[in-house]
Amino acid sequence: MTHPAVDSAQFAPRVVVFGDVIDDIMVRPHRTPEGDTNTPSSIRQLPGGAAANVSAWFGSAGVAVDFIGRVGAIDRDYHAGFLAEFGVRAHLTPDATRPTGTIIVIVDDNDSRTVLTERGANRVLTPHDVPDSLLDGAAALYFTGYTVFSGQHDPEGTIDSFQHLMRRCRERCVPVVVDPGSARVLADFGVANFLRAVAGASVLLPNLPEGRALTGLDDPFDVATRLAKSFGVVAVTMGAKGSVVAVAGQPPVMIPVARVERADTTGAGDAFGAGFVTAWLEGASIAAAANAGARLAARAVTIVGGRPT
Repeated sequence: MTHPAVDSAQFAPRVVVFGDVIDDIMVRPHRTPEGDTNTPSSIRQLPGGAAANVSAWFGSAGVAVDFIGRVGAIDRDYHAGFLAEFGVRAHLTPDATRPTGTIIVIVDDNDSRTVLTERGANRVLTPHDVPDSLLDGAAALYFTGYTVFSGQHDPEGTIDSFQHLMRRCRERCVPVVVDPGSARVLADFGVANFLRAVAGASVLLPNLPEGRALTGLDDPFDVATRLAKSFGVVAVTMGAKGSVVAVAGQPPVMIPVARVERADTTGAGDAFGAGFVTAWLEGASIAAAANAGARLAARAVTIVGGRPT
């Protein structure tokens, strides 16, 4: 007996991502900059933002994505168009008074980066911008710490709004994935405040500095073990050194990463997160999910900018 063909796309997971949209300006000086004179440089403007980048990487992996963000009014079609190239459905609120967020990244000869940030319209994006209609039927909700940190002026209100979002997800059996975003800004916001805001998340994806800030521990295996007690599934990324993954109650596992010729590390963590979560949603073990994340991150560092080409 033959069986009718099955459209696998209808069974593809759909992920909701909300968070930053950014105009990235990448600067690589051709010589050491000097004061009061021009410095020849390579300068590129690219669409970015950690959450928007994650959405693009999800889309490149075949995941259906609804992305929620906020931009300057004149930039809505511009950013929606870039995301649409990866199949991402962008739900962008135009802001009539604030510009789109902008980041200037200055890369030196050693690939060290100086990052200058203006968050712009991202400052007023909140969990209340995530509608129930998009959460209904979603396979996961993904956001980064940058959106949490926007509420630095009102930590208690921010904690309440994120916890309300967590409850809405629990009611729909939608797991929540969190990338803490930045160790420095995490410290400014307050580790205790952040942990209260994201309590109830199913997956945490910190890099090692963020994991250390969250736990006060140094060893990546200890960091992953401690965080897994609270979040269930944890992957601590360490750049070219790979990642350490852990599930609550099980010993952590080291996952290596392939060595590749690096062009730009921007977006590598976002690519890892998309690859990891895609495999995890498909039922892969956390080791296999981390390998999938590592493969996508290895691709990301060969590209200038934070998104796939």
